[in-house]
Amino acid sequence: MDTYLSIAPSVKLGQNVKLSKFINLYGCEIGDETKIGAFVEIQKNAKVGKHCKISSHTFVCEGVDIEDNVFVGHNVAFINDIYPRATTDGGQLQTEADWKVEKTLVKKGASIGSGCTILANVTIGENAIVGAGSVVTRDVPPNAIVFGNPARVHRYIEPVMEVTK
Repeated sequence: MDTYLSIAPSVKLGQNVKLSKFINLYGCEIGDETKIGAFVEIQKNAKVGKHCKISSHTFVCEGVDIEDNVFVGHNVAFINDIYPRATTDGGQLQTEADWKVEKTLVKKGASIGSGCTILANVTIGENAIVGAGSVVTRDVPPNAIVFGNPARVHRYIEPVMEVTK
């Protein structure tokens, strides 16, 4: 095992996965032919599909499901807690028993630009594009191009016409 990789035995790696140095993976699933950049953390119960690219400095937390053919830019942060707190009402440090993991879904073929924050309980639709630096606070429709804070739909991707012979 490479000394600059932290990959727990609980990780399920597909075939031909490309891993950069300085990554932290535990309890997650990574699909075939996916590329994981440097300084990426993917937590337990997170899934990354086949043929994805997760760029450097990205954080994929528990509860995130990324389908096949998804691009995630540099320094993207997923959020899984809509009311984060460090302590309980009694002042004790919170444990996993004190909060509920919120889900996030990134559908097939979506692209998320660098520096985005993706809040919990959202779905980014198939083939959607999220512009760099955006904060996604609600669902993104399929084929939509969204950007801003909060991210809003600005237009839709034109359908590709298939040429017949």
